[in-house]
Amino acid sequence: MMETHARSRAVLFLFLTAALWSTSGLLIKLLTWEPLAILGGRSIVAGIVIWFSLRRRDVHVTRFTRWQVVGALSYVGTQLMFITATKLTTAANAIFLQYTAPIYVLLLGWWLLKERPRRGDWIAMAVIFSGLLLFLGDDLTLQGLHGNVLAILSGVLLAVTTLVTRGETRGTPAATFLLGCLIGAVIGLPALLQATFSPLNLGMIVFLGAVQMGLPLILYSAAIRHVRALEASLILTLEPVLNPLWVFLVIGEAPGQLALAGAALVVLALTGRAWVSARNS
Repeated sequence: MMETHARSRAVLFLFLTAALWSTSGLLIKLLTWEPLAILGGRSIVAGIVIWFSLRRRDVHVTRFTRWQVVGALSYVGTQLMFITATKLTTAANAIFLQYTAPIYVLLLGWWLLKERPRRGDWIAMAVIFSGLLLFLGDDLTLQGLHGNVLAILSGVLLAVTTLVTRGETRGTPAATFLLGCLIGAVIGLPALLQATFSPLNLGMIVFLGAVQMGLPLILYSAAIRHVRALEASLILTLEPVLNPLWVFLVIGEAPGQLALAGAALVVLALTGRAWVSARNS
């Protein structure tokens, strides 16, 4: 019973993680900083939030394990690859190709974590990718080969991050993300020092670091030990669907009918999969 409760809470935390991550599209659209400056500023604020969370739980990080280093590097690499990909191909291509991550999680998780995919996983994945194709279909192109390759690599690294944080048993996943934030801060610091520090920009970067990145990484860290890697990866595909919702609510930029149908498919697939998993557990 206790394990069932922990799993249900973990699923809720992952849905909240996807929802909070999805606010980045709107804020980055409004923020006037360069991508690397955003990476640096967001990493500094998120790192502080995670550090305080660890201290509050009396977790003292004195060293990092080899797998935590791998996870941190893959986490930073995911962001860098995605940021660069959006400069070289369409945003729709970058988002869709990054969220092919569940495919790599399925294949590598079966091999590395011995987490065999279930029939419902295959069905959910097929419906989710169909929904994403409908959602992003009007903007997907064959142009921007280098950007598309980088977006695929960002998906691979996102899968590696998921698998490492799921499989790491000697430390907390939050410490992995703390190290990732430190690395991101160092990489982005030169661009950050050249950024324009207006009150609006500062407010948005604090929100991006604390609410859009720091808090969801804490939620993700608490959740990932209680669900399978593939299930976590599938739930996080909710992020690109919710992203335009915030843009619509604030800016009024409405998605088309096909996009809405695709979003509904993704939400239905995720809700149905979560319900079936809860019944089976």
